[in-house]
Amino acid sequence: MYTAWFEVFDPRFERLILSNVHVDTLFSGGRWLEGPVYVPASRHLLFSDIPNNRVMRYNECDDSISVFQSPSNFSNGHTLDAQGRVVSCEHLMRRVTRTEHSGDITVIADRFDGKRLNSPNDVVVGRDGAIWFTDPTYGIATEYEGSRSESEIGSSNVYRIDADGSISLVADGFVQPNGLCFSRDERVLYIADSGARPGQLLAFEVVEGRSLTNRRLLRECEIGIYDGFRVDRDGNIWTSAGDGVHCLSADGTLLGKIKLPEAVANVCFGGPNFNRLYICATRTLFAVYLNTTSPHESEAA
Repeated sequence: MYTAWFEVFDPRFERLILSNVHVDTLFSGGRWLEGPVYVPASRHLLFSDIPNNRVMRYNECDDSISVFQSPSNFSNGHTLDAQGRVVSCEHLMRRVTRTEHSGDITVIADRFDGKRLNSPNDVVVGRDGAIWFTDPTYGIATEYEGSRSESEIGSSNVYRIDADGSISLVADGFVQPNGLCFSRDERVLYIADSGARPGQLLAFEVVEGRSLTNRRLLRECEIGIYDGFRVDRDGNIWTSAGDGVHCLSADGTLLGKIKLPEAVANVCFGGPNFNRLYICATRTLFAVYLNTTSPHESEAA
């Protein structure tokens, strides 16, 4: 018997959840929570509270919440590179940055072809160290999440930053590209177009780790939009939606849902065993233990 938090659409979902767990409420009072990243070296989670222009920190050792960075340049998405450094997307400064272990900030990208980026939104790092990020216009559309400004590029795209700092456009034709995530083997890059109606989750084949081809629609969102998401060790996609978290198989089949009272923006796996899903909803940070882990944990094992 599963708790009211879970809704099963496919028997495969039952193997991914636990019958006796509850969704924990860790923090409430944000305005639009986003961009979670788990830092295993210090066992804490960083997440953005974008309109409040701050990054928050949840310490899983004592369940405490604190302000990690304020102001944060209206930071949105975060990830870790292979050295454990935090890579961030800043709406206000319209750039992708890296926080060094010393605390210094390195600007990784702020322009393409001499034009300022729109407002980098979400970011992932490949095994080769290349950084991939989406660049919609949410951060320049209003002062609420950044600063109102015209787009210099004139479109919303997905880019790749090589180790030498060069930046290339790898995908276009979006309304608002948003969350992105590699499949476990990095042969597929999933990208959400949250500006499409209905919202779309797209899949691209990754060619030699450098370019994208064979764009295909994986699934349209029935409730709300797809925003940020993560892949588990079996290749299932745990994605944000208007009624909680949707779990999709690699072919786009809806397996089940984690039902929540707020629209979800983004998720990430964390905890010592990487089996806890942290969920950034509208105003609240939730978390739930699952019967699966991130690909990172399964590879480490």
